[in-house]
Amino acid sequence: MKSFYRLLVAAVTVVVLSFSGLVVAAEGQGVDASPQVMTVNINSADAEVIAEILKGIGLKKAQAIVAWREKHGKFTSLEQLTEIKGIGEATLAKNDGRISLK
Repeated sequence: MKSFYRLLVAAVTVVVLSFSGLVVAAEGQGVDASPQVMTVNINSADAEVIAEILKGIGLKKAQAIVAWREKHGKFTSLEQLTEIKGIGEATLAKNDGRISLK
């Protein structure tokens, strides 16, 4: 039974080490190995897309974003989002790099 566990540990180690080598090789080639962050244009996206991409924004807040846009026109700054109830600086910080105005 001990030999089975040793074999299992060895197999897992080989798999982990082989994947870590791929990341190192990719970084050495100038490839960004980090996952890409999805962005959403809050001036054109519908509520469902906004809710799907932004952290801390559910469908109700996403609908409020769209309603604000329809009433006031396009957003010209990210800070305007704080005019919407339930969206504050913390929500903007969580979504840094996810929100586009163009």
